[in-house]
Amino acid sequence: MTKLVYFAWVRERIGKGEEEISLPAEVITVGDLLNHLKSLGEEYETALQFPEAIRVAIDMEHADHDEPIAGAREIGLFPPMTGG
Repeated sequence: MTKLVYFAWVRERIGKGEEEISLPAEVITVGDLLNHLKSLGEEYETALQFPEAIRVAIDMEHADHDEPIAGAREIGLFPPMTGG
């Protein structure tokens, strides 16, 4: 099981703040994860319709979309942030 934590409008669109899911063996990278999540339902598809905009942290460390997720205890997904 992998713990996923959703932040800001990603959380609002998916409708939950976190969940634990079993990932298929073919989900190897962050990009694979985002594509897999989009297949879980309309709410995920809506939240992740622009996956390149989604920021990801593996165990609280920023991760690029080509980074492997093997061994992750927690994966956070959040939208781009603005501010000054």
